Amino acid sequence: MSEQVYREAQKLGQKEYRACVSGGRSPCLPVLDDIVTPEQILKGVDLGIEQLPAEWIVGTKTRARVNTFAPNFMPIAPVESEFAQKWESLCRTHLSEGIRDPIKAYEYMHRYYVEEGNKRVSVLKFYGAPSIPARVIRVLPERSPETEDYFAYVAFHRCSRVNFLEFTHGESYAALQQALGKQPDEEWSEEERRRFSATYYYFRRAYLASGGEKLKTGAGDALLSYVQVFGYDSLCAASSTEIKKNLASMWEELRLREEEGAIELKTAPAEEKKPSLLAKILPASSAVLKAAFLYDGEPERSGWVLGHELGRVHVQRVFDGRLQTTAYPNCMEGDPLEILEQAAADGNRLIFTTSPRLQQASLRAAIDHPELVIMNCSLNQSHRYIRSYYARMYEAKFIIGAIAGSLTESGRLGYICDYPIFGQIAGINAFALGAQMTNPRALVFLEWSSVKGPKEAERQFMQEGIRLISCQDTASLSRGKRSSFGLTRIRGEQRELLAAPIWKWGVYYEKILRGFLSKTVQDEYESSSKALNYYWGMSAGVVDIAYPDSLPGGTRRLADFLKESIVHEVSSPFLTPIRAQGGETIGEEQGTLSQEQIAGMDYLVENVVGSIPAYTELTPIAQATVDTSGVAAATEGAADKARSAET
Repeated sequence: MSEQVYREAQKLGQKEYRACVSGGRSPCLPVLDDIVTPEQILKGVDLGIEQLPAEWIVGTKTRARVNTFAPNFMPIAPVESEFAQKWESLCRTHLSEGIRDPIKAYEYMHRYYVEEGNKRVSVLKFYGAPSIPARVIRVLPERSPETEDYFAYVAFHRCSRVNFLEFTHGESYAALQQALGKQPDEEWSEEERRRFSATYYYFRRAYLASGGEKLKTGAGDALLSYVQVFGYDSLCAASSTEIKKNLASMWEELRLREEEGAIELKTAPAEEKKPSLLAKILPASSAVLKAAFLYDGEPERSGWVLGHELGRVHVQRVFDGRLQTTAYPNCMEGDPLEILEQAAADGNRLIFTTSPRLQQASLRAAIDHPELVIMNCSLNQSHRYIRSYYARMYEAKFIIGAIAGSLTESGRLGYICDYPIFGQIAGINAFALGAQMTNPRALVFLEWSSVKGPKEAERQFMQEGIRLISCQDTASLSRGKRSSFGLTRIRGEQRELLAAPIWKWGVYYEKILRGFLSKTVQDEYESSSKALNYYWGMSAGVVDIAYPDSLPGGTRRLADFLKESIVHEVSSPFLTPIRAQGGETIGEEQGTLSQEQIAGMDYLVENVVGSIPAYTELTPIAQATVDTSGVAAATEGAADKARSAET
């Protein structure tokens, strides 16, 4: 009987061997000693006993057994050989009492190479064992751009001890940690590991049964998308039927992860569709469009919310008789998904969620209600079912930076930013480049209101003798009093506003609504397979800048000139090459950064003094915002410490 089993295993090995030869691939097991140096082996980290996914045990540590197995670990030695007899004996042991002794293996780049126990692996793989116990030594590669995804896994494994999960992109490990409600370096309990393991394999079966094997998106990527939409607790409680139903409803979201460029930036409003001849002859529909505006706060206390509320009032007036709008304030004080459901029940067909913190609830509502158009105010978001919209405020910040550079006597400028999210980093850099254009020696000192608070950040500048400060983009309202915003000169208790960026949300919403009423917005979605991000600027009339008559005449003329050149798209704040902190050069000679490069900025230019804060430094509200729209540098701070501990 054992000999017959060996012959079956041998056939599988010979078949694999021939396939490799005919395909021009090596017909032997990979050898770790041929891949890494002895020094790397000696520096290996003992991970203790782990259950290894059998499919990721791919090779052997030394060349001793390289010709005994095919690459699928099936035996190819002759039936009459001593090796075959030992394999058969081990097979009998497995069938009678089970193989319990752990093998010894080395882990390198999330794959495993066996030093002791090659035959045990072979027998267990033949019988379809999903995992194999092993004492594991981790061998670390050199740090490089090519190995960053692996080091992201290492940081995740240190916290979770989960080794069976693999993502297409390294940042997904930190995203999963966040989606499970954990800090970047928070360790998992044994109970949490067991629960996640059972949930993952249950989900994986449902995903593959739904056709997941036809996608490039792996089960890990699909699970992360599912959890981000429906929540982890919901997944743990769901039946296989419910999981399959939910997967079907979000299938486009999963397919989007296969795209190299998953985001399509719309940098200008599309030309409105002209009505057909029949539409001109027939009377227009008397149906009134209902649109909802969901706020993270209330207009009386937030300058950001007030700007969107004024935009809502503007479109209500412009589309009088054709549009009915409703504002839903303080959506984050309860369950935002319930408020979105209420907005849908109220008959709203178009819903604007005006904060990045409302993004996840927006995505869930959009999947549950495909008949709605839901737009979230954020940038660089790769979600298919919702569209994001944001303004190119960096254009105004560049002009304000040029004004500040021309007015500073010391060459030292302050900049207070709120959250390290996409769009805000471009604003910092544009301000610094504008200041550098008019004052080559200008330095921009950076502080974060989401770390120290705006008042403390301002106080820090006062102590350092910095009087010209770019404060937040909108005024914060507290008990009816406005805080500093825009470019402000501070002398004691006196504050002089020198220039201010203007978010023209009324114009933005008007253009979107016109596109929606003419079906242009709907057609853009149907004609694209990507995530749509609207990223409009001065040329679309949604960004502007204001400054008082007291500004020196030459400075006003310079600002007007820069504005006209940006409006007519004959100039850009980000002319290359650009020098980043640390000496890196961005872009080619005499070029311009693309809008995609600008939207995805996560570095600071050379004349900025300061850094992007780590996730753990941020306030809870800032962390929640960074969870959905934060740049990588803001989410990796704690993970970097974890990676350093491994190395």
